[in-house]
Amino acid sequence: MKNYLIGLLVLGLISCNNHTKTELQENTNVQNEDTEMNSLGLIGGTSWHSTVDYYSTINQSINDHYGNNTNPPLLVYTLNQAEIHRFQIEDKWDSIAHMLVNGALKLNKAGAKAVLFCANTPHKVFNSVQEKLDFPIIHIADATAKAIHKKGLKKVFFMGTKYSMEDTFITKRIEDNGIAVMVPTEKAEIEELHRIIQEELTYGNVVDQSKEYVMETINKAIDQGAEGIILGCTEFPLMIFQEDLDVPVFNTTEIHSKAGVDYILKK
Repeated sequence: MKNYLIGLLVLGLISCNNHTKTELQENTNVQNEDTEMNSLGLIGGTSWHSTVDYYSTINQSINDHYGNNTNPPLLVYTLNQAEIHRFQIEDKWDSIAHMLVNGALKLNKAGAKAVLFCANTPHKVFNSVQEKLDFPIIHIADATAKAIHKKGLKKVFFMGTKYSMEDTFITKRIEDNGIAVMVPTEKAEIEELHRIIQEELTYGNVVDQSKEYVMETINKAIDQGAEGIILGCTEFPLMIFQEDLDVPVFNTTEIHSKAGVDYILKK
């Protein structure tokens, strides 16, 4: 009887020891996954609808990479879109830059080693923001140019807010990579595309008539030689999809998100 009890005790100790080893191995695996990843900060809110797509795409991509429900060390700072729009209308881009610097510093203090702006238009002040930071901002145009090169295209059509269509802070950076970029040239066309973004898509509203207008604009550009279409506003992917067109569509929300994933995974 005594030997029987001793045997049960030994078996129990072995079982507990194996269980502890399993827990330690699981914890070690989680720690290893965490240390394999860089922390990234998202400056979103412009608009929050596209920011959700950034967050979703990055998390899903990390899940897919690890083959489980591992999530990245990702931080989000949300700007006030109404205030951003007011500063844009008042041409107070220095104020927008200040908001972005403030958000980036807060994310860095919380642990982010790099940040990205979850929209194209804030890149108008990219240089003035980057010079005030000692950590990198992942530029949306650089990621987009790489995606275009992978498709082997030489000429693309870009559409976004009027700020990014009338100015060259996005298009020139793409052109510097050896890619010709077409943009709308008619004032009425620029204003209508901008209106659709600001008054409809930033609120998550997709209006059929507006989509028809955007598609007409795109098809005109294709007739003029565009080999691909850059959705240069992170709200346009709410309305325009690859299945709508026969030429490649460059969804800058997805492209920029994947660049964030590459940074997180240290690629």
